Amino acid sequence: MIEDIVKIKGMKAGLQLSFAKGAKFDDIKSNILHKLESGNGFFIRGTTVYIPKETLPNENLDELRRIFHRHGMLFRTQMPDFKPKFEPKITPKKVENHAQQMLIINRTLRGGQEVRTESSVLICGNVNPGAQIIAGGSIDVRGTCRGLVHAGAFGNANACIVADQLMPIQIRIADLVAASPDSFEKVDSPERASIKNGQIVIEPIVR
Repeated sequence: MIEDIVKIKGMKAGLQLSFAKGAKFDDIKSNILHKLESGNGFFIRGTTVYIPKETLPNENLDELRRIFHRHGMLFRTQMPDFKPKFEPKITPKKVENHAQQMLIINRTLRGGQEVRTESSVLICGNVNPGAQIIAGGSIDVRGTCRGLVHAGAFGNANACIVADQLMPIQIRIADLVAASPDSFEKVDSPERASIKNGQIVIEPIVR
């Protein structure tokens, strides 16, 4: 059956795809396109998709990479080792009155860009659709957040996510996941997402 050609395995860092033995690439591509265009619940904008490099020839992997990028998703051929690392050429700075280091990024994150760190993150700019932040601490976006954001990624349930406008496709804090509503109301104050009573709650910040 066509549903069995592409198998999806959910992971903490995204989705891993595997294919039925002997499946032809045209059938694999058609099945993936069918899932993407039918609004399959797994394929959310900003999610990272992993397909092991040895699974398909490079030209086939490149074609799938372009398909996923068109749909606002990240594509990798190597599984993550889950070891947090700083983005190249970005140096963490000590922030006054913070017990831990904070990674400060003075620019907008565009689709396809990813930040992964064990500390908290301050973004002085927007987080566009298709961008991804995975932080061990909290995430503060001084702009509009539309990408995938995961605070407390290594188990810190006290982490939070703050943005001038919090409009991501998906929010994750520790091991909890919250999908965004179908529509957003414009707010006049920053918003905070945090865990309360075992679920992620988004509230305005009153100043």
